[in-house]
Amino acid sequence: MAGGSYAQRNVYCPPSPRARAAGSNPAGKRLDALRSFNAGALPCPTYRNAIASRCARCGIRWLGVCAALDDAELRGLEAIMSHRHLDRGQSLLVDGDRADFAYNVIAGGIKLFKSLSDGRTQITGILLAGDFLGLPLRGTYAYSAEALADTVLCQFPREPLQAVFEKHARLQARLLTAATDDLSAAQEHMLLLGRKTAVERLCSFLRNLLERTERVGGTVDPLTIPLLRNEIADYLGLTIETVSRAFTLLRQAGLISMNRADEIIVLDRMALEVTANGG
Repeated sequence: MAGGSYAQRNVYCPPSPRARAAGSNPAGKRLDALRSFNAGALPCPTYRNAIASRCARCGIRWLGVCAALDDAELRGLEAIMSHRHLDRGQSLLVDGDRADFAYNVIAGGIKLFKSLSDGRTQITGILLAGDFLGLPLRGTYAYSAEALADTVLCQFPREPLQAVFEKHARLQARLLTAATDDLSAAQEHMLLLGRKTAVERLCSFLRNLLERTERVGGTVDPLTIPLLRNEIADYLGLTIETVSRAFTLLRQAGLISMNRADEIIVLDRMALEVTANGG
């Protein structure tokens, strides 16, 4: 969790000396694979020794709530922190379960979702590097969460983390800012679901993914789409067929090109923005 240099394109992130020394260590291999930006992986910053080193050297520190703390103050947070690795599709937490842990995404991505008893699902959020989740006020999780790619997270036990928050007013303010941003994003998503057409919804999704990928230093040419078509449908409140037709319309209009289902090249960003805004 200290500012570092960020990749402007997909590059191989060399394993740290400790990771190289791990040899056949499965966790070390998984981390090296994550750093290599395999096809379909979500953007992650280039950072040195982020898993094995102290929080002060983490390359996504400036993106997360821990940016509010100086190097000395980070020691208290580091003392209660561990790391968790998830494969794509692996569950992180379940709606209604006791909230024993909070998390900060440091590489990969997480989808948040709610499900009905008949299996219908609404994806309510997509988290990338620097995003924080899992600190509810009522003691239980209000959503389920699952990895969108090979993902690494900082894991904090809830009660010790709350004690750290109570000790540092700046950390509380940073969390409040994050919560306010989440509320604004939820309002935008309600507008999308309630008033936008299928093409406008897809443009909004692609624009937001583009902006967030740039924010964490990932490549946008081409832009990796971490969600499968059915997941995009669940996020945008559409059917899979409608999502596929909307992609086709955007290609025919010259806004995007596609060589693979999980990658696009944005050809006309201004038009994408105008369409996303209902123009």
